[in-house]
Amino acid sequence: MEFGAKMVAQGFTVDLNKPLVFQVGHLGESYQEWVHQPIVSKEGPRFFGSDFWEFLTRTEWWVIPLVWLPVVCWFVSKSIVMGHTLPQITLMVVTGIGVWTLLEYTLHRFLFHIKTKSYWGNTMHYLLHGCHHKHPMDGLRLVFPPAATAVLCFPFYNLIKLISTPSTAPALFGGGLLGYVMYDVTHYYLHHGQPTSEVPKNLKKYHLNHHFRIQNKGFGITSSLWDKVFGTLPTSVPAEKSR
Repeated sequence: MEFGAKMVAQGFTVDLNKPLVFQVGHLGESYQEWVHQPIVSKEGPRFFGSDFWEFLTRTEWWVIPLVWLPVVCWFVSKSIVMGHTLPQITLMVVTGIGVWTLLEYTLHRFLFHIKTKSYWGNTMHYLLHGCHHKHPMDGLRLVFPPAATAVLCFPFYNLIKLISTPSTAPALFGGGLLGYVMYDVTHYYLHHGQPTSEVPKNLKKYHLNHHFRIQNKGFGITSSLWDKVFGTLPTSVPAEKSR
């Protein structure tokens, strides 16, 4: 479908040539069906009429490691300075990455795929994740904007400090943040990379299956581990796309 087209649902016409964010809320109960009918184009839509807000929604993939890997190193170094050995640091970082994979699955399944039908519910869902399902090949909206990540880091770090010790919290958080960086870079690669080896090829097929075939299964991005644990692993037999 070309961007010049209009889409009609529940008596409302979505004009794809105009900023979308404040249109999609009018779709009501039809939003869920509309947002899961993907438009496969590398050209992304416009979200806002304001150039400032539009700029904040667009992020190149390489910005994520450029911004956050130094932050990861700083947090891990804090635990090193506090006297932890290399094996201890490694264990803390790996633990942080593992916790992130569970958080990745949980957010994707229960928040990013929440069912909405109100104006503001649809609007917020579209900004959060719906836009990615509607325009899955939009390369500038595949990774999370650093400004939004920075805001979310504060409560997550404070939570880790509450449940761990002062010397282990930085490395645990650094590991979780490293897991996030791996997730965002992997997610971009699964959409735009051309893997040649078996593991990334299977992971790409697994994720695109979530987009184009069974959207209520396969919530893992960096692995299918938690889908196996929680019973949301998609079947290998072709099936009708779920909405």
